[in-house]
Amino acid sequence: MSQLKIREMPRDERPREKLAAHGASALSDPELIAILLRTGIRGANAIEVGRKLLSDYGSLRGLSRCTVDELAKIDGVGFAKAVQLAAAFDLGRRLARETLSKQKIDSPEIVNELIGAEMRMLRKESLRVILLDTRYHLIRIEQVSLGSGNESIAHPREIFHPAVVSSAYAVIVVHNHPSGDSSPSQADHSLTRRLAEAAELLQIKLLDHIIIGAPAEGSPGYFSFKEAGVL
Repeated sequence: MSQLKIREMPRDERPREKLAAHGASALSDPELIAILLRTGIRGANAIEVGRKLLSDYGSLRGLSRCTVDELAKIDGVGFAKAVQLAAAFDLGRRLARETLSKQKIDSPEIVNELIGAEMRMLRKESLRVILLDTRYHLIRIEQVSLGSGNESIAHPREIFHPAVVSSAYAVIVVHNHPSGDSSPSQADHSLTRRLAEAAELLQIKLLDHIIIGAPAEGSPGYFSFKEAGVL
């Protein structure tokens, strides 16, 4: 690996100066990570450390799934930098949510934009309910259950409880498949039928039940029971 330190690079190639002059979009992912890391390790500058992190974890998404403890153990990161990386990843997720929070949330595409990236980073199956008002605007998102690597157990009463408490007009139920395969299981179909029955009794609109997986060629990375004609 190169012995060249960032301060020894031409000024217009240093990440911080490059960002200030041309904006963040002009920087590569390793360069942006380097700004957060600030320093590298012996024989590798911060850009090279950032490049190795992305290589080791496969992508930004893979890196963002690491906990602070996991990041802190990586050579060249440590606790302080791990906290900064975790904060940066979460700020990005919060910005995306804030941007969409005032929109009408009534399609799987918007739900995917709202919480898809966040749920794809989870290593356990999480079931969440999106609570909406009469204009289908976001009230809040509540996690109902967090299961094992491939199972999230929740009863319809637990799923609809936040909606009743918040007087939500409509809900969208979302859970992830950590395997990346968004295809519904028999249990997912069964839960959806029970949710539809409970929603009718409670007079709360169940707009959709969405499964978040990983995007692939020909697949947007999610499954919508509404789009499939089940709801």
